[in-house]
Amino acid sequence: MRIISGRFRRRTLQANPGNTTRPITDRAKVILFDNIERFFKGQRVLDIFCGTGSLGLEALSRGADTCVFIEQDHRAFELLKANIAHVGATEIAVPWRVSALKSSLKPRGTDWYPYGLVFFDPPYVMLKDVRPGEPLYRMFLRLARPDITTEDVLVVLRGPEGAEYTLPDCWQIERNMKVGSMELALIRKAYATPLPENQTDEDSGVENDEPQAGN
Repeated sequence: MRIISGRFRRRTLQANPGNTTRPITDRAKVILFDNIERFFKGQRVLDIFCGTGSLGLEALSRGADTCVFIEQDHRAFELLKANIAHVGATEIAVPWRVSALKSSLKPRGTDWYPYGLVFFDPPYVMLKDVRPGEPLYRMFLRLARPDITTEDVLVVLRGPEGAEYTLPDCWQIERNMKVGSMELALIRKAYATPLPENQTDEDSGVENDEPQAGN
C-alpha cells in the first residue's frame, strides 16, 4: 500500500497480513478520491474500521485538516500507529483503539468534530448487521447527531458488490460506485438525529488506549 497523491505522496504503508483487514487497492483509491476531492480539503475526518489507515491517511495527504482513526484489532492498531508516524502525521491524527459499536465517536483530548467526511469500512460480514435493532444501525443513528457530523457530511461506505444493509432514514445513498468486486456507496445526511437527554461521553474510552492528539 502507498499514498497516491498529496503531501505524503509515494510513502509506503504497512498492511496487516491475513484476513483481518482488506487493504483497498491503489486503483480503487484513485477512483474514490477523484470523485470526492471537493469534500475532503480542510475537513475533519473520521475513519471507522480503519485497518492500518490507508483511507484516512490519503485524505490527510490530500488536504484534510485532521483525522480520527478507529480500529479495535490489536495488530492492525499497532501498524496504524506506525503508519501515522512514518508519514509524519502525528500532529493531525488520533489513532483510537476502541469498538466502533460502543464508542461515542468523540475521543477525549480533541475537539476534531463534528466530522465532514467519514470512511466506514467494516469487515464485509458485518454489513448485514446494519439493520434496525442492531448495534451498527444504532451507530449510524449516533453518527447523524449534529455534534458528531456536519449537516453536509459525506459518508463513504465500502462493501462487496450487492451487499444488503438497511440504513436509518436519516441517511440516503447519493451514489454507488462499482470497482471490481466491491461497491463504494456515497451517503449523505437527510436530517440530523437529536442529542440524547442527559448526554454523557461515558462510552468514549471503552476497552482502549486513551487517544491523544500528537501521540
